[in-house]
Amino acid sequence: MLTRRKFIASAVATGLGATGLLASYSLSRGGSEYEQAVKQIWRHGDLGSSDTSASAALRELVRYATLAPSSHNTQCWKFRAGDQSISILPDYQRRCPIVDPDDHHLFVSLGCAAENLVQAASAMGFRGETVFKTGATESLDISLEPATAVRTPLFEAIPRRQSTRGEFDAKPLSSGELKLLEKAGSGNGVRVHLLTDKLAMESVLDFVVQGNTAQMRDPAFVRELKDWVRFNGGEAARYGDGLFSGASGNPTAPGWLGDLMFDLFFTEKAENDKYARHVRSSAGIAVFVSEQEDKHHWIEVGRAFQRFALQATAIDVRTAHLNQPVEVASLRPEFAKSIGMSVGRPDLVIRFGRGPEMPRSLRRPIETVLA
Repeated sequence: MLTRRKFIASAVATGLGATGLLASYSLSRGGSEYEQAVKQIWRHGDLGSSDTSASAALRELVRYATLAPSSHNTQCWKFRAGDQSISILPDYQRRCPIVDPDDHHLFVSLGCAAENLVQAASAMGFRGETVFKTGATESLDISLEPATAVRTPLFEAIPRRQSTRGEFDAKPLSSGELKLLEKAGSGNGVRVHLLTDKLAMESVLDFVVQGNTAQMRDPAFVRELKDWVRFNGGEAARYGDGLFSGASGNPTAPGWLGDLMFDLFFTEKAENDKYARHVRSSAGIAVFVSEQEDKHHWIEVGRAFQRFALQATAIDVRTAHLNQPVEVASLRPEFAKSIGMSVGRPDLVIRFGRGPEMPRSLRRPIETVLA
């Protein structure tokens, strides 16, 4: 991890001198806009108002859906509201062709958004039924039928869930907690493997390092990732998407300086060392597996993972992605064998454990995601 001390020292060493030091001491620029955005985005809405219009209720459901995770926080979705339905459509303008060439992560992201929407719909007095439609226009259609309002623990966890890119406390979870996570992470054509044995976790780490090394040696991957990094709170608030550097535990910086520091410190060894610390501080690793390799099943993987992440949040457990073994296609078959798979595709690799909350990613305004 790039520490503040290293950050300042490097600014001097690279000839930035007083200008670099000044920039380093003003890393909080844009912080107020960022903090205001966090409060506005990561919250529960007023679901009990009797005078809420149908259109306002649908917008609120869309807002909850957008609190789902997405690859690089691209928010690769559009929403179309009907009379008693909401459709989620893929936004191919926000795809990541290098890290996600077959759009697997994109459709997983749609599934995550759908699960949030269904959980929020239940709290608002609707039963949500999802159908994935293919053809000229692909869409995940969610019909909304009146039902008794139920606020589940998973719904309550939506504004608290985050992808926590930091170290955990390495303490194991109880058998009861693991059962809750396993139940939440299972779904239609999807199962989850929970790995808590240290040797099994070290085996996963080996694949993570292999995958990360391959990605770090691919200039196109690095460029694509860098394009989605937001180096300070002002940038994060202005774009409303991408990977806020503070959310990874790194210092924030003016854009021009952050760009330089990224090139200096985003190295193969530093990233591999970071992932080793992350895995070894985790209570376990969850691998989500789909029975078939198609968009419908990828959506179901997203829904299962989102339930898993919300259930984890409900019991104060953090989650974060370790997807290199499934993103690097050449590693995927051997990784599947290593966890005892004979059929299906390993879709997501998630570490979990208890640890501190990190700064949050942001979301774009609802108006920008309505089709």
